[in-house]
Amino acid sequence: MTKQMNIGLLGFGTVGTGVLQIIQDHQDKLAHQLGCGVSIKKILVNDLNKERQVKVTPEQLTLDPQEVLDNPDIDVIVEVMGGIEDARSYIRHALENGKHVITANKDLMAVHGSELLQLADKQGCDLFYEASVAGGIPILRTLVEGLASDRITKIMGIVNGTTNYILTKMTKEGRLFDEVLQEAQALGYAESDPTADVEGLDAARKISILGTLGFSMNLDLDDVSVKGITKVTTQDLNYADQLGYTMKLVGIANRSGDKVEVSVQPTLIPHEHPLASVDDEYNAVYVYGEAVGETMFYGPGAGQLPTATAIVSDLVEVLKNKRLGVNGNSVVIPQFNKKLQTDDEIFSKYFLRIHAKDVPGTFSVLTTLFDEQGVSLEKILQVPLNQGKLAEIILVTHAVTKKNYETVIEKLNDIDVVVEVKSSYRVEGEMKK
Repeated sequence: MTKQMNIGLLGFGTVGTGVLQIIQDHQDKLAHQLGCGVSIKKILVNDLNKERQVKVTPEQLTLDPQEVLDNPDIDVIVEVMGGIEDARSYIRHALENGKHVITANKDLMAVHGSELLQLADKQGCDLFYEASVAGGIPILRTLVEGLASDRITKIMGIVNGTTNYILTKMTKEGRLFDEVLQEAQALGYAESDPTADVEGLDAARKISILGTLGFSMNLDLDDVSVKGITKVTTQDLNYADQLGYTMKLVGIANRSGDKVEVSVQPTLIPHEHPLASVDDEYNAVYVYGEAVGETMFYGPGAGQLPTATAIVSDLVEVLKNKRLGVNGNSVVIPQFNKKLQTDDEIFSKYFLRIHAKDVPGTFSVLTTLFDEQGVSLEKILQVPLNQGKLAEIILVTHAVTKKNYETVIEKLNDIDVVVEVKSSYRVEGEMKK
């Protein structure tokens, strides 16, 4: 039996340091599970002389990726360097060399995951990426293995800790977006350039991965309809709360028949829904299965050790497969061809806030427009503004097609009594009677 399994590490930042720390601290447990020791043989770094949080020898570090990728003594490559093109090239090289790969790179897997998985299948190698979505929550393996016998119909997820932290503080403390964003950056929850987080791109990459696995259908980043949180106001959150809702940036992958819809957007959820209580930097994924019903998976969505834990769990899976001689058999090629729902096939409720002239006949004009598009109203709230000259009208619709609702929004902007459409958000989940 093999006495030692050697790992090559691409990248040695926060997560890479965490991987080494867990492997060093958990040697006894790993040896018990795998029947052999685990060692980090080589680590690709940018600076050989940088001070490290964990102890490494000079012989372990290299500036040359080939010393990791072409090393015959290395069994598994762990990629935690980030970025897309270099990571893609290195992973392809590793797979072509017959090495198994673990990555935490959601950007890479959202864009090139299908290509790399096909290559892994061809080479008889494992390619695992549990840490790419929701940090320490084992959601990918749950979809592929734990719920393998079920038919998943819907996945809803809070999968970006930065935006969840911002919305939590705005909701509970009444603070402005820009102020909370600066705080999140100071705490390390948000990058200096927060665009990928606050505009929903990070969550879009993750929901495309979840949808691909949950529906066994190749979904690309371009298939995701994306709207971020930069225009969310405290007024929106206050009115949502009055109507019984909490706002979250939610990734939604929904299947109806053989067609799917994938989106990321600020979404109103009833206070009593489990996702509504997920606060601060935490993540949660809500899964609907035809057999199991509704399940939710909750935990830290990022951070050094939660992410590193997911990576080492993948590592354990690779090494167990190697011991059993079944590496490469876990790659499952998607079963179904991609079919996306059109706008007249996507149904949802919506929250709408408008400023209108407070004059006789205004509401009659509005209800006529809604009736023409087959949009009925579930909730109505009206507040006088500007000494009675304007009215702020807040509406929640019943379920309507996206096409009809967007037609309503377009026509509202052309009606004389409407001064401005202030905001519009999707509504998910049913309130308890």
